[in-house]
Amino acid sequence: MEKINGNLIFIGLMGAGKTTLGKHTAQMLNRPFYDSDHEICVASGVSIPTIFEMEGEQGFRDRESNMLKKLCALENIVLSTGGGAPLREENRKCLREHGTVVYLHTRPEILLERTRYDTNRPLLQVEDPLAKLQELYDIRDSIYRETAHLVIESEHYQKTLNRLLNALQAG
Repeated sequence: MEKINGNLIFIGLMGAGKTTLGKHTAQMLNRPFYDSDHEICVASGVSIPTIFEMEGEQGFRDRESNMLKKLCALENIVLSTGGGAPLREENRKCLREHGTVVYLHTRPEILLERTRYDTNRPLLQVEDPLAKLQELYDIRDSIYRETAHLVIESEHYQKTLNRLLNALQAG
């Protein structure tokens, strides 16, 4: 496990398992865990849907970039980012420079199963959430791949965890 370069950072679409896997991995590595979306809510005192409602997506993305800079400045942490964090080039650069970035790749159909009842995801509050997830996937998959040092298929939690641990140990 010592082969991890700095922080361990999870990216991927909403529902890919970034927070769940991040918490578990942090515990196994005995490192502090941070979820950038959670930290934005703590700092602002409101939920992400409220930020989207009051400031729009652009306002949220500005907050997200600022939070990522703060969190990436920490050392030897495990960080789960929001799904849109890598959209900005400055965020991609920050993430890659401050750790090992792992893209948890998951098909939109699986993501829908995991997120269908979650009302805290403003981008999915649409008539056809699967179409929205497919649209986000089509836009973001190449960006995630460009940003990541490592891509892990994340459809099954235990298999994903095992793949991650094997990949990290291989260096």
